[in-house]
Amino acid sequence: MQRIAQVIKVRPEKLAEYRELHRAVPEPVLARLRACQIANYSIHLLGDRLFSYFEYHGEDLAADLAAMAADEATREWWKLTDPCQEPVPEAGPGDWWTPMERVFLME
Repeated sequence: MQRIAQVIKVRPEKLAEYRELHRAVPEPVLARLRACQIANYSIHLLGDRLFSYFEYHGEDLAADLAAMAADEATREWWKLTDPCQEPVPEAGPGDWWTPMERVFLME
């Protein structure tokens, strides 16, 4: 199992909309996450930063993320959520959600 932590900025003028969208995530989007072997997924907010955490239980994260990106329901969901977000200044080329470095883990 891989633990994945990422960060992105939320546009302040879109924060209420972003919260509202996540009160009712469409079931096909949740089903695709599960089909991509993602579990224990959460998004947290601090100021203008969104922090996501999930556990990946598969063998090929890149392939599962590609399947997610090809999913019609997920693409429609991203059309709603992407305008609420913007990459953090620390983002690398091509990053949307930027990976975070784990500095501590207690199991």
